[in-house]
Amino acid sequence: METIVSSAPKGNEKAPQFQGFAKRHLGPNPVEIQQMLELLGVSSLETLIDQTIPSTIRLNYSLKLPEAQTEYAALNQLKAIASQNQVYRSFIGMGYSDCITPGVIQRNILENPGWYTAYTPYQAEIAQGRLEALLNFQTLIIDLTGLEIANASLLDEATAAAEAMSLSYAVSKTKATGFFVSQDCHPQTIDVVKTRAIPLGIEIIIGDHHTFDFSTSIFGCLLQYPTTDGTIYDYRNFIETAHKHNALVTVAADILSLTLLTPPGELGADIAVGSTQRLGVPLGYGGPHAAYFATKETYKRNVPGRMVGVSKDAQGNPALRLALQTREQHIRRDKATSNICTAQVLLAVIASLYAVYHGPSGLQEIAQNIHQLTLTLAEGLKRLGYAMGTEPFFDTIKVELGQKSLTEILLASQTKEINLRVIDSETVGISLDETTTINDIIDLWEIFAESELKFTVEDVLNPSENLTPFIRKSAYLTHPVFNSYHSETELLRYIHRLETKDLSLTTSMIPLGSCTMKLNATAEMIPVTWPELGKLHPFAPKEQTQGYQILFEQLENWLAEITGFSGISLQPNAGSQGEYAGLLVIRHYHESRGEINRNICLIPESAHGTNPASAVMCGFKVVSVACDDQGNININDLQAKAEKYHENLAALMITYPSTHGVFETGIEDICNIIHSNGGQVYMDGANMNAQVGLCRPGDFGADVCHLNLHKTFCIPHGGGGPGMGPIGVASHLVPFLPGHGVVDIPGSQTGAVSAAPWGSASILVISWMYIAMMGPKGLTEATKLAILNANYIASRLDKYYPILYKGNQGFVAHECILDLRGVKKSAGIEVDDIAKRLMDYGFHAPTVSWPVAGTMMVEPTESESKPELDRFCDAMIAIYQEISQIESGAMDATNNMLKNAPHTAISLLCGEWNRPYSREQAAYPAPWTKEHKFWPSVGRIDNAFGDRNFVCSCLPMDAYE
Repeated sequence: METIVSSAPKGNEKAPQFQGFAKRHLGPNPVEIQQMLELLGVSSLETLIDQTIPSTIRLNYSLKLPEAQTEYAALNQLKAIASQNQVYRSFIGMGYSDCITPGVIQRNILENPGWYTAYTPYQAEIAQGRLEALLNFQTLIIDLTGLEIANASLLDEATAAAEAMSLSYAVSKTKATGFFVSQDCHPQTIDVVKTRAIPLGIEIIIGDHHTFDFSTSIFGCLLQYPTTDGTIYDYRNFIETAHKHNALVTVAADILSLTLLTPPGELGADIAVGSTQRLGVPLGYGGPHAAYFATKETYKRNVPGRMVGVSKDAQGNPALRLALQTREQHIRRDKATSNICTAQVLLAVIASLYAVYHGPSGLQEIAQNIHQLTLTLAEGLKRLGYAMGTEPFFDTIKVELGQKSLTEILLASQTKEINLRVIDSETVGISLDETTTINDIIDLWEIFAESELKFTVEDVLNPSENLTPFIRKSAYLTHPVFNSYHSETELLRYIHRLETKDLSLTTSMIPLGSCTMKLNATAEMIPVTWPELGKLHPFAPKEQTQGYQILFEQLENWLAEITGFSGISLQPNAGSQGEYAGLLVIRHYHESRGEINRNICLIPESAHGTNPASAVMCGFKVVSVACDDQGNININDLQAKAEKYHENLAALMITYPSTHGVFETGIEDICNIIHSNGGQVYMDGANMNAQVGLCRPGDFGADVCHLNLHKTFCIPHGGGGPGMGPIGVASHLVPFLPGHGVVDIPGSQTGAVSAAPWGSASILVISWMYIAMMGPKGLTEATKLAILNANYIASRLDKYYPILYKGNQGFVAHECILDLRGVKKSAGIEVDDIAKRLMDYGFHAPTVSWPVAGTMMVEPTESESKPELDRFCDAMIAIYQEISQIESGAMDATNNMLKNAPHTAISLLCGEWNRPYSREQAAYPAPWTKEHKFWPSVGRIDNAFGDRNFVCSCLPMDAYE
C-alpha cells in the first residue's frame, strides 16, 4: 500500500511530501507549495485551512477509507472485481443493443483525452470541432426521424420521453392534464415518465393505442416504434385523431430501424425521442448513452437541453455555437424549459461519427442484416412449432411458448450463456443486434428445439420480407459529411481535424469556477472499455453482474463515508438529475408524514440556475432568499421567510461552499432554521471539491446532497457530458431513494429517475479508481491544494481584478470571483472581451458572468502546478496591461486587441492588416505562445445573427467555400 505523509498541523514545517498516485494527481510540488504559502502569508497548509473553513464543521479524524493503492494494484483489484461479471450474449432488447464500436472511433474519440477532457462548448470559438460533430449528430437525427429540428443529445431514452411530455404540457392550448402512454412502451420509460408526471399534477393513462377513448381529455401521447415486444404498427390514424383532440404525439423510435422504416415525422408525429446507443456506443450496463430529441421548428424555444446552431464569425465565415438554450437556466431560472445541464456529448459524438463512418448505405446494410437474421430466426422457430404473431417486426420477436415450459427454455439458454427477455410465464422476447451471427441463430434454435434440429440454415435463409407496408422511401444522410469518410484513413484525419479545433485539458488548464476541470487520469479511464464492464446489458440477471454489485456497494460505502450520509443512490446520471432526485426524496418524505402541503423551496439568489428549474420539476414553488454584501445567505431574510412559510416549507437548496466561493460561517445556523420550521436541507454538491476529507455535509445539517462525479470524483466532462449525479441522504430519507420498475432495488418507495437502475454504470469505475488510488490522506490533501491554488490565484490577481468575495479571514474556498466591472467603466471592456482575448494566450476563459454579471469565477483545482497557475495569472495581468493602454488612450477604444479577439490565422495572414497593433501582438502576446500556439479556428461569433437566422443542421459544403 502507498502512503501519503500529510502536512503537519502547525508551525513552519516543510510542505507535505506526496507518493504514489497522489504525487501524479496533485499539481504543486512541496517546494511550490511552500512558495505559494509564503505569498499568502501563512506558515503552513493547515493554517490556511484553519483560516478558511469554520472550525465547528471541521472533521477531527481521517476518513475511514482503504489506504491508497498504486495504479497497478488498483487496476488489478478492479480487474478481479470486474471478472466476477459474466458476459453472456444478451438478446433482451428493451432499447439496449450490443454493437460494434469501430476501433478508429474507440481509440481516437472514446479513449482520447483530446475529446473527453474538453468542457461544454460555451466558448464556441475554441470548440468548433465538438460543435461540428454535434451538428452532424443533429443532422443525423433530423434526417432519420423526418422532423425539422433536433438538439445535441439528452441523457437517456426514458428521460427524453419525460422531457417530451413536459414540452407537450407546456405548449398545450387546453387545460388537459392527461398524458396517454402506450402499454407497448419500454417499461423503464413508463416508470420514469410516471415519476416525472406526479409532481407536475399530470395524470398518466396507460393503455392500448388501438382502443384508447379520445373522449378522455389529454394534452399528449407517447408511442413506441417498434414496440417493446418488437411489433411495428402504423400509427397514422391514431396520430391524426390525437391532433384533432389537440394532443401532441411523441414517438419513441429505434434509431437504426429508421434506416428501413417510415420515419416518425412522416407518420405525423410532433416529437421523436430515443437512444443512439446502438450506433457504436457500448452497453456499459446501462450507460452512458446519448438520447435524442427531435421536433418541429415551432417548438424550438421549448426544446430541452442544448442545441447547436449555425452563425457567422467576425470575418463573415460560418461558425457554430450553442443556440437559444445556452445557459438558459441561469437566465430563466424557475421558468426554464428544463433543468438539463450535463448532456451526453461524448456519446453523441461517437454516434455521429459512427454514422459518418458507415454512411447511409452502411447503416442501412447493418439494419438490413439484423432484420434478415431476425426473419431467419423467426422462420426457424415457426418450423419448431412456435407462434409469433403476424405483425411486422424489425429486430425483435415475441415467442409464444405454448406447451413448452419457461423454466426449460431458461435453463437451456443459461447453458449456452444466453439471456432472453421474459415477458410473462408463457412468452419470451428475442432481440438481435449488430453483433449477432448465424451461429447465434443456430444456438437460439437449439434452445427452443426439443431434440436435434431437423433443418439447416440453408433451408430457412432468405425468408419473405415483412416490412413492405412500412418501407422508408425518403432519402437520408445525403450531406457530404456522411458520404466522404468511409475508409479508416479518411475518418482518422477527419477526427483529428475536428480535435485540433478544440481546446481541452491536453492544451492548458481550464479554470472554470464551479466546474472542477481536474486531471482525468489514464489509470482511471482504462477500465471503461473493458468488455467485462462494457458488454453487459442493464437488465441482465443480477447473478451475472456480481462484479458490478461489488463495485456499487464499495463506491456507495466510500461516498457515504466522504459525505457523512446513511444512504447513496447511484442512479441519477447527471448533476441536474441528482438535484431532481434529491428534491423528489424530500417531497416523498413529507408526503409519507401526511404533509402534502409542504411545497415551498427556498433558494438563494446566488444558486445554480438548475436549482430553481429542478425545484419546479418537483412541483415546488420557488421563493428567493437574499444574499448579503459578502455573498453569503442573508440569515435574517432566511429566518423571516422560513417563519413566513413554516407551514408549507419543504426545503432549502444551498450550495456549500457558497456559489460565491466562500465557506459561510453560519451554515449550521442556516440548517437549524430550516429544520426548526419543518423543512429539509438540500445541498448542491457542485463545490464538494472543497470539502472532501475536511468536512462532511451530513455532519453539519444537510439532509440530501448530490455529488457531481464528473467534477470532484474525476469522471471527465466529455465536452459537455457524460456526468453522474449520485445523491446521499440522511437515515430518515433512505427509504425514499429512487427504485426501478425492471430491476428490483429493495426498500425504495420512489420511482425511477433514470432509464437504467444504476445510471451510467460503466463510468462509475473512474471514481472508484480515483478514490482507491488517492486513499483518505490523498483525497484530503487534494482538497487542501484546491483551496491553496485558488487562494494563490486570488492573491496574485487581486491588485488587478478585485476579488469579489472572501471569507472572514480574507481567504476564498476552492474558487474565486474576479470583479471585472471596473474595466467596463474605465475602458469599455466587457467580460466577454477578456474571455476571447484569453484564447489568444492559449487559455479557456473561467466561468463568465456567473454568479455575478461582469465577473469571472476561477477554479484552478488541485491538479494544476504552480507554473501553470502562474502562466494563467501572467496572461490575466498582461490583458490588464492591454486594458490600461485603452484607459490611457494609447490604444483605440473600439479597434483594439480585446475587442477584435480572438485572432485567427486567416485574419492575420489574409488581406490587409489595418489595425493599430501588430500581428505579433495579436497572435503571440506571451512567450509560451511562440513555443506552442493554440489557434482558434474561427473569429468572434455573432450569436445574435445565429438566433435571428436559426439553423441547426449541416450547411451545404459551398457555405464553407
